Amino acid sequence: MIYLDHNATTPVRPEVREAMLPFLTHEWGNPSSSYRFGSKLKSVLETARAQVAELLGASPREILFTSCATESNNAAIHAALKADPHKRHVIASVVEHSSVLAYCRALEREGICVTLLPVDRDGLLKLADLENALSDDTAIVSLMWANNETGVLFPVTEIAELCRSRGVLFHCDAVQAAGKVAIDVRRVRADYLSLTGHKFHAPKGIGALYVRRQAPFTPFIHGGHQERGLRGGTENVALIAALGKAAELARQQLRGYDARVRPLRDALERGILDSIPGTELNGHPELRLANTTNITFHGIESEALLLLLDQEGICASSGSACLADSDEPSHVVRAMKPDTGASRQMIRLSLGIETHPRDVSTVIQATCRAVAALRS
Repeated sequence: MIYLDHNATTPVRPEVREAMLPFLTHEWGNPSSSYRFGSKLKSVLETARAQVAELLGASPREILFTSCATESNNAAIHAALKADPHKRHVIASVVEHSSVLAYCRALEREGICVTLLPVDRDGLLKLADLENALSDDTAIVSLMWANNETGVLFPVTEIAELCRSRGVLFHCDAVQAAGKVAIDVRRVRADYLSLTGHKFHAPKGIGALYVRRQAPFTPFIHGGHQERGLRGGTENVALIAALGKAAELARQQLRGYDARVRPLRDALERGILDSIPGTELNGHPELRLANTTNITFHGIESEALLLLLDQEGICASSGSACLADSDEPSHVVRAMKPDTGASRQMIRLSLGIETHPRDVSTVIQATCRAVAALRS
């Protein structure tokens, strides 16, 4: 198998698996217990919290464990709206992840005004559009760091400064950025920032939300006193320990990530675009993640091409895994190129640190064969 869908999920690293095993076997206590067998696990939670904080340049007390990025994204927007009920305006973009867009649609049904900012043909956002959309009624701006389908990067530093200058809270969905680009919340002054472990080699089902000191926060999930009363529910110690270890490894390997992955991505991309007529890159050629390429194959349905690649043992996708069961075309590519059929005729290839150079030539050859068969 050649796995080129790292933006959907990543394999669990052996070191991460080892970090969580004790809490699935002999250290199975409840950290909220008063006796030592359970209560000693509180130190495990705090170690993981510090590891995640270090990945982001944050303080450990600014890290809140969640079940996933969807919960983190929803919780941040919820907190901002609860902070000032008189502010009933949310700003996002048309290319946000479904966990933001679906929540925005639900909020509209409750009378909240939502503005979705457009992007250009390269998937880039204009700061002027954001500035024009901001108003005294805006509760929060929720924009992603890196797009999950194209890898295109938004100017999050400038977005954060613009929001701060207008007194508006800023939430950054950094799910695809974590482990791929350096994140420092002392420089990118977001009020909330989301991540999830399974995008950087932790298991699925564990995420985190950075909440800047002094940023308002009302619990999204009510229950016990866990997470300092900010998120109810017995802590999943095994997954939290795994997230911490994965964050530690991601921080250590970040320096070499770009140098290893970008040349392979570029070779794969050039090989496909140069070898196959009627192909087109989706997304800015430079301002994107090092591991992601999104290519349109004109005249070929995405699912047909993916099926043939799957038969050759190649894992790729036509967009977000969260919408894989939907018949809808890619909302990201459709927003970039509404006048074409590109949104139904594209695939995303996302590489990882373990992708081997020989995989590149194999995938190029397999894609050429698949396209030739579908066009014959």
